[in-house]
Amino acid sequence: MTFFAQQDWEGRAYVGGWTELEATVAVVSPATGATLTTVATGNAAELADAVDRAAAAQREWAALPADARAAVMRRAATTVEAHADTLVRWLVDEAGSGQGKAAFEVGLVVAELHLAAATAIMPYGQLLQTAHPRLSMARRRPAGVVGVIAPFNFPAILASRSVFPALALGNAVVLKPDPRTTVSGGLFLAAALEEAGLPAGVFAVVPGGADVGAALVDHPEVPIISFTGSTEAGRAIGERGGRLLKRVHLELGGNNAMIVLPDVDVAAAASAGAWGSFLHQGQICMTTGRHLVHADVHDEYVALLAEKAKALPAGDPSTGTPLGPIIDAGQRDRVHGLVTASVDAGARLVAGGTYTDLFYQPTVLAEVRPEHPAFAEEIFGPVAPVVRFEDVDEAIDLVNASGYGLSVAVLAGDAFRALELADRIPCGILHINDQTVDDEAQAPFGGTGFSGSGARFGGHEANIEAFTETQWVTVQSRIAPYPF
Repeated sequence: MTFFAQQDWEGRAYVGGWTELEATVAVVSPATGATLTTVATGNAAELADAVDRAAAAQREWAALPADARAAVMRRAATTVEAHADTLVRWLVDEAGSGQGKAAFEVGLVVAELHLAAATAIMPYGQLLQTAHPRLSMARRRPAGVVGVIAPFNFPAILASRSVFPALALGNAVVLKPDPRTTVSGGLFLAAALEEAGLPAGVFAVVPGGADVGAALVDHPEVPIISFTGSTEAGRAIGERGGRLLKRVHLELGGNNAMIVLPDVDVAAAASAGAWGSFLHQGQICMTTGRHLVHADVHDEYVALLAEKAKALPAGDPSTGTPLGPIIDAGQRDRVHGLVTASVDAGARLVAGGTYTDLFYQPTVLAEVRPEHPAFAEEIFGPVAPVVRFEDVDEAIDLVNASGYGLSVAVLAGDAFRALELADRIPCGILHINDQTVDDEAQAPFGGTGFSGSGARFGGHEANIEAFTETQWVTVQSRIAPYPF
């Protein structure tokens, strides 16, 4: 279990290089309970030191030609590709990822680096019409130090999609990864960027808890915060950042619906639904959290989905088991509590609903109603609640009954009929004839309502909007006369 030279980073953070902090913490596998390594864990003072170093280093980094910054991103992509197997192992062992999910995540990290390299050299402004004899233009400038707070579920990619474009555009970045996934969600990225030649101080990784995150949000030298995580935490960060007049990008939870129309291929729909609900144990903001199925195909769909659930064992993903553990006991108990409360309220348990240690078996609930907890709340576990509907208007009302607005899917034999529903569904992502989980570096990613606010991630324009400030510039050949 090494990457690059483990003795360089074990027990350390990354602040101007591999650095010892006052405290260390064990990294524990959620699948086996084994200690994988130790890493440093920071405090508010150590976070402030990282920001100060980043602010000092940022000016020289921003002054480099754009193609020089792009070259660092390209070299980092090559480094990640060369060490892909190692990152996969850390995602499996530290985050409980299935091996297929981990490999997919590594591919996304590489794609984000290539996109960041391209973003660095994209046009970054426009000429403006003006009524005066002068050149008038708007251009985008680096914001300074960007603070990134990333979650545990897809730790590498959900840090990368903010870290890499922010760096490529001339900012420095201080990253606080989730303390449960510090290696795959932070230190590995630091090692790749260091090997690629990123100057010291421009990127820092300071592990820690909520106090370190709060210190990052509060620091006066951090004008932009990019947070991915729960809606509850996002509300607190948004409020705190707003009082300090900071730009806060929030990518939050989702209670994502998939509509299954009556002309669908039911077997294909059930397969898509199983993937959407059970991939990575349902610990994805885009997880299919509500299966809205037309009455004509409801019973067949439930039976097929239950078959899929019963055929998917949960276990140690390092052995090749398709589903791994829930990240910790607190989250497992929350998942089980929502399942139990929904069954007590009248939902029918068709498959799953049991666990051993942190391994929660894929679960299907039928006869779910809007008042059941499994319908109303984001579960963040491998649970597929199925709701019967009679007509499309009812299905749209069920989709829109949630305050979340991240990802919605519509499965139908007639794809264009499904597309006609798009204007009636306020969400950030809509997939026709696919489930709710997908991501591409070049595609805009984000939600509405409880699912977040701020700039979208993905693509050159969105990333430039997210991580730079606009500056209006005018140029005249001579000073104009004024009446004073």
